[in-house]
Amino acid sequence: MLGELKALKNRYEPWRTLKADAEDLSALLELAHEAGDESQSPEIEETLKKIAGRYEKQNLLELMSGEVDRNGCFLTIHAGAGGTEACDWAGMLYRMYLRWAERRNFTPEEVDMLEAEGGIKSATCKIEGDYAYGYLRGESGVHRLVRISPFDSNARRHTSFASVYVSPILDDSIEVDIKPEDLRVDTYRSGGAGGQHVNKTDSAVRFTHLPTGIVAACQSERSQTMNRATAMSMLKARLYEHFKREREKENQRFAQEKKDISWGNQIRSYVFQPYTMVKDYRTRAESGNIQAVMDGDIDMFIEKYLNFSVLN
Repeated sequence: MLGELKALKNRYEPWRTLKADAEDLSALLELAHEAGDESQSPEIEETLKKIAGRYEKQNLLELMSGEVDRNGCFLTIHAGAGGTEACDWAGMLYRMYLRWAERRNFTPEEVDMLEAEGGIKSATCKIEGDYAYGYLRGESGVHRLVRISPFDSNARRHTSFASVYVSPILDDSIEVDIKPEDLRVDTYRSGGAGGQHVNKTDSAVRFTHLPTGIVAACQSERSQTMNRATAMSMLKARLYEHFKREREKENQRFAQEKKDISWGNQIRSYVFQPYTMVKDYRTRAESGNIQAVMDGDIDMFIEKYLNFSVLN
């Protein structure tokens, strides 16, 4: 109860303060106008910009009012078909999201990593921070890359795909029932970073939910107990998303708008050659500064999607 009250206060107080500041600015503007005093114009314009920026930020948070939007998230990337080229693209996407998280002062933590020649086959990171899931939930889908391949000696243009999947970190207020008989547990030797200990013991843990086939694995910690806890948290998050999608499939409008992750249903394209362009197929948002995007400047796409999902 106290947590809910705190959340409501945190949501209400910024609007109350914003309203008071806007009223103060309006009064100042009226006084300056009556006095014919233009000397305060630069200060008024600067204050107005700040208030407008705060309004945009608060308005964006209002679009993230879902049950778990305020939570952190697990972000998983899988390379598509295409060998080295696709693995390199998956690695580029992983770096992009890490850079984005750093820009927002979120805390990303590697959970599971399957490296491959030229990049990664799959990777999962845990991102802690207020509204991390709300911001990133629209990133789930297939991301397409078009470029002159650095791995092709003939310098031909290649198209690569990688899928992104985002699920919320669940707190104690949300229960996901997992029956012991529906769970298969595998332990294995970690192959990632972590020192000698992590490579000498079966510390890595993989859970498989047999009814759905959903898998969650963690190998980032030295302790099997810690890996088990993280993997279970991830499994619950993915099951939550799975059951949520199953419920939403009953809504015909949702079924038409939201497509499953598959190579024919990309949500965004990143073109390096013959021109530079990042385009989101859902919102039609575009950016010609592809380097900035790959460095984590994806807020425009996130904000456009949040507005798009409310209107549609």
